[in-house]
Amino acid sequence: MDGMRSFHRVLVNTLIANVTASFLWFALTFWVYLETRSVLATAILGGTYMFLVAVLGVPFGSWVDRRRKKQVMMVATTVTAVAYTAAFGYFLLVPSESLLVIGSLQFWIFIVLILAGVIVESARGIALSTTVTLLVPEPDRARANGAVGMANGLGMAITSVFSGLAVGQLGMLWTMAIAVILTIVSLLHLMTVSIPEPEIVHAEGVPKPVDFKGAYLAVIAIPGLVGLILFATFNNLLGGVFMALLDPYGLTLVSVETWGVLLGVLSFGFLIGSGWVARKGLGPKPLRALLLANVAMWTVGITFTLRENVWLLAVGCLAYMALIPVAEAAEQTVLQKVVPYAKQGRVFGLAQSVEVAAAPITSFVIGPVAEFWLIPYANSDAGKAQLGWLLGPGQARGIALVFVLAGVLGLLLTLAAFLTRSYRLLSAGYARPGENDPAELAAGLAESTPDESEPEAAVEAAEG
Repeated sequence: MDGMRSFHRVLVNTLIANVTASFLWFALTFWVYLETRSVLATAILGGTYMFLVAVLGVPFGSWVDRRRKKQVMMVATTVTAVAYTAAFGYFLLVPSESLLVIGSLQFWIFIVLILAGVIVESARGIALSTTVTLLVPEPDRARANGAVGMANGLGMAITSVFSGLAVGQLGMLWTMAIAVILTIVSLLHLMTVSIPEPEIVHAEGVPKPVDFKGAYLAVIAIPGLVGLILFATFNNLLGGVFMALLDPYGLTLVSVETWGVLLGVLSFGFLIGSGWVARKGLGPKPLRALLLANVAMWTVGITFTLRENVWLLAVGCLAYMALIPVAEAAEQTVLQKVVPYAKQGRVFGLAQSVEVAAAPITSFVIGPVAEFWLIPYANSDAGKAQLGWLLGPGQARGIALVFVLAGVLGLLLTLAAFLTRSYRLLSAGYARPGENDPAELAAGLAESTPDESEPEAAVEAAEG
């Protein structure tokens, strides 16, 4: 019971941190697009964010394995507070006209300062995943991961609504001031949160600060785990298209205030999906649930922009957002059972790097292709004549065409994944008894504190 109580307290702080970290990033994306009307600019922002998350996944995972989880969270939130404060000061000093010159030095300094505050929060996500293993019994982890999804969804709903309203009604100056204040509040709250964690024990010695080799060896040691990581990239391929084009598409249909509120309302889809997982779990085959969620998401990607209609867009986004926490909870649940606790930070970090890498690739490619080729073609007389039967009339038919093409490709890839050997191996591996029971971990870790000269003892202690 103490472990679950601690988990719920950490979850509340995670909600606060998600809201504070995401608020300014959402606002920045809205502000840049409204001031420049450039799809390329939003693609650069989204692609850069996902690229950095991918590159830093393993370093952050190694950091999580080397340190106590609360220490990681405290440092991450402190960096966010410092970075946002620096960005606010820079915004006061540099004219907005200079900040909005895409590709200029002033633009990149401003973006990097805000990115630093957002990116470091991904280390908190890795730490939270390992904290679930530490505090929650294996039968309850799927539901705990569903609760994590609910916190993420509620955070997105709050930030979506208030980011749009802040940019539309208050302007970027006051938006940044609010972000700085909320970040400091979240840091103060985190100081009151306790995560009971025994002495840190490292399997096979203390990991390197950037332990790519250790992460790779941990992944390939588990039959089928490489396949799971590749399966999860399918979801992120679709996410790259959404990242680059969803905001421009929505802002074509409605005002920024309306779009922000609409995104906030639709973000309750995260609560629907994660609430279902928190209540019902994922059943005995979470890997199957992951792939079925991807099948449904690709289908949504094909259909939700077939006509330029805000209600069709809203229904599609709601369904897509409800499916995301199902897929994420399924992946987390499998990893928390089959990966030894002492290596989970690096494995989660490597998985994050590989999976997330798909999104910036898609985003960087789709932005220029859409802006310079597909959108002009779809709006031309020839494009309207050839695509009208499928996509109908409208100003954003080129964006719709991208969603349809990506959806068809992703659906075919996901259906093929059901036939792979990795799917069969990992499903069988998950069915076997796990080793990461919180009580056994606590007992084993408390009894021994081995160092790098005692790798065998470390393995035994880590595995309970």
